[in-house]
Amino acid sequence: MVSNTLKTIKIIIADDHAVVRKGLIQIIDETPDLQLIDQAGDGNEVLAKLSNRDVDILLLDINMPGQTGWEVMQKVHLDYPDIKVVILSISSEENYAKQFYKAGASGYLTKDSAPEQLVEAIRKVAEGGVYVSQKFAEKMVTGLKSDSDMALHENLSPRELQIFCMIGSGKTLTEIAGELNLGVGTVGTYRSRILTKTTLKNNAQITNYAFKNNLVQ
Repeated sequence: MVSNTLKTIKIIIADDHAVVRKGLIQIIDETPDLQLIDQAGDGNEVLAKLSNRDVDILLLDINMPGQTGWEVMQKVHLDYPDIKVVILSISSEENYAKQFYKAGASGYLTKDSAPEQLVEAIRKVAEGGVYVSQKFAEKMVTGLKSDSDMALHENLSPRELQIFCMIGSGKTLTEIAGELNLGVGTVGTYRSRILTKTTLKNNAQITNYAFKNNLVQ
């Protein structure tokens, strides 16, 4: 039973899938010390709803229309530094978590995480901590590597990794530009950076690498 002395944690949800938002709302409603302040279905909407709101935690999806979770998180850190960001993603932790933690996320969970795990993460982050799942923490400890032994994709930014995975799944630059609301030239610039950082030569090598390292399915 949650003590009445616990501070109420005020939350905004940002996810473009109504079913996901409904599930998160149910978890929040069933937890006495959590309070839903608002919800949003895209990046632009959540930034608008954060203005002049008393919010502790932003539960943020990575892939949303308007502005991606990566872009939203950067703006939240600049404009609302007291709001803590917990990333929710369909992608496994080993694919994206490291990059988001480096960029300042306070937590990262996959969308199939147990409700108890989500509540634990929210409470820890609200107290000023950083939530790392036990599974990911163990991987980080047992898989410590020198920079020279890092996997090729580990030094990509979250946006670069996102585009890397989309190229790896067979999408064209035009398709990626449309999905991410970017210019084709901008996506091409990201691709050039990706090739330089990973030392891969072309899209075929990106696809081969992505499948071998379980970055795409």
